[in-house]
Amino acid sequence: MTQKGSYIWAGDSDEPMSDYEIYSYEAYRKKYQDDVRINERADLSAIDINRMGEYVDLIKENNPRLGSLPQKDIERFLNMVIDEKPTLACTLLFSVYPQMFYPQYTINAMVVPGYEKGEAAEDGSRFIDNRRIEGTLLDLLENTMKFLKKNMRVRTVIDKETGKRADKTEYPLVAVREAVLNSLVHRDYSIHTEAMPIEVIMYKDRLEIRNPGGLYGRLTLDKLGKVQPDTRNPVLARAMETLGITENRYSGIPTIQRELRMAGMREAVFSDSRNEFAVTFYNREEQPEPLNIDTAILSEGEILGIIEFCRTPRSRNEIARYLGIKTIYYMMSHYVNPLLETGQLKMTMPEKPKSKNQKYYSGPLES
Repeated sequence: MTQKGSYIWAGDSDEPMSDYEIYSYEAYRKKYQDDVRINERADLSAIDINRMGEYVDLIKENNPRLGSLPQKDIERFLNMVIDEKPTLACTLLFSVYPQMFYPQYTINAMVVPGYEKGEAAEDGSRFIDNRRIEGTLLDLLENTMKFLKKNMRVRTVIDKETGKRADKTEYPLVAVREAVLNSLVHRDYSIHTEAMPIEVIMYKDRLEIRNPGGLYGRLTLDKLGKVQPDTRNPVLARAMETLGITENRYSGIPTIQRELRMAGMREAVFSDSRNEFAVTFYNREEQPEPLNIDTAILSEGEILGIIEFCRTPRSRNEIARYLGIKTIYYMMSHYVNPLLETGQLKMTMPEKPKSKNQKYYSGPLES
């Protein structure tokens, strides 16, 4: 297979495949495993032997028959060590400092002041915060989450029944952690992407997580979270599961979307380009604190927005689309019903509150 004679459908035309795209196709077809390629520049002195030993012990607990084998044989069977040299997976998981060997296997995390890269704040700065995050995969995960939590806006909501206050982060932390974890486990670790870090970018209205390598194998965007996918890095995925960092049960995407729905936010958007996969979370921009207990989770901006939108009578589906919420029941109970109770919204058919033709309005109802 050569670049000159190989094409890929991109947009509305056939485009020549790059060397990387040819490699990706061949890697899937021939089942290459980049996560177990040997780290030729390292020896076992670069590995935290105690941490790797803890991993081997966990494997032996679940597989008692392995206990009779020499430690070195188990390390070899687990694709951690080959010919007295650590593999890529071993380096990323247990090295004292993986970036000694792979300087760009990092996460570049940044907060920008506007809606696109390059937009500057009033003082001319292009970044509110900017950090190169290094370390093992677990270090990358933990320190990226610390960076995001530090930079997320937090609003206080009031439980309408108990009156208790609770802090809500700008994005659900469970969902964001799943997305960061997915990028670490499923990114492309081939030699073609060694110069490409993962990017985590907080814009004013959204959070983007971008990792090198598009969807792997036969998986397509419409099948995400619905079918068992081909695994690009099976050794890494197994190790992360054994270490209790991920479930590795293909539940990451459903978890992300469920957490966003529970937070009353629009679902994450996934995109797959020729050499990059991205997930985007959208926030509710510029949210003030809730006004009172009757409108417990609504900010003043959201209330005014809904009222203005309903100057013209609107159906349940129209209001849900306006708010970016998929679940009608959640939207009604948390948004429309509180405004009905305070009289800020009214029904066009109050005598038939559950009618499928019901609409909600805030202004004078035209006759």
